[in-house]
Amino acid sequence: MSIKIGIAGPVGSGKTSIIESLTNMLKKQYKIGIVTNDIYTTEDANYLKEHLDIESNLVVGVETGGCPHTAIRDDISMNQKACEDLEAEFNPDIIFVESGGDNLSATFSYELVDYYLYVIDVAQGGDIPRKKGAGLLFSDLLVINKTDLAPYVNVDLELMKSDVKKTRNNKPYLFISNKDTKSLENIKDWILALLE
Repeated sequence: MSIKIGIAGPVGSGKTSIIESLTNMLKKQYKIGIVTNDIYTTEDANYLKEHLDIESNLVVGVETGGCPHTAIRDDISMNQKACEDLEAEFNPDIIFVESGGDNLSATFSYELVDYYLYVIDVAQGGDIPRKKGAGLLFSDLLVINKTDLAPYVNVDLELMKSDVKKTRNNKPYLFISNKDTKSLENIKDWILALLE
C-alpha cells in the first residue's frame, strides 16, 4: 500500500512546483506516483510529465469537470480510482494527490489520502493566516511558500509568522522558498517521518 499525501491550496500558491521538487528529492529512494486535478485540462500533469525524470505513466491527470473541493472531499471516486490504478500497476511508495486550485475552505477526505498539506503563499497577502479557513486550520502541515517575495509585496514576514503560529495552535507549519533548498528539505523530512 502506498502512503497518499494530499496537496491543496489556492491557484498559483506553488503546489505543482512543490511536488516537482519533492519528487526530485525522493525519487532515488522511493517510487513516486502523482495524481493531479484540473477542472477541464490535464495541464499540471502534462507539466510534470515533461519536467520530471520518472516514468510518465506514474503521473495521472484527473479532469474534475467542476468544483475542485468536491473531487478531493465529497465525491472522491475519480481520484480514488486514479490512485488504485497507480497502486495496481506500479505499487508506488508515495502518491501525491494535488488538488485543483481552491480557496481557503478546501480539505481532503481521509478516505482518499492519509495526510495532507495545505499551501498558501506570501504574495497572496500577509493577512491570509488571519482569515483562517479549513485548510489553514486543519491540514496536517501548513506550508507558507514564496517567502523570498515578502519584500516585493510589502508583507511583514515576522508578523505573518506570528499570525500563523496563533492560527495553527500547535499544529506543524513551514515557511519555504523554492530558492532555498534547505527549506524544501524540511518538507521532505516531514514526509520521511510519515514513512517510518
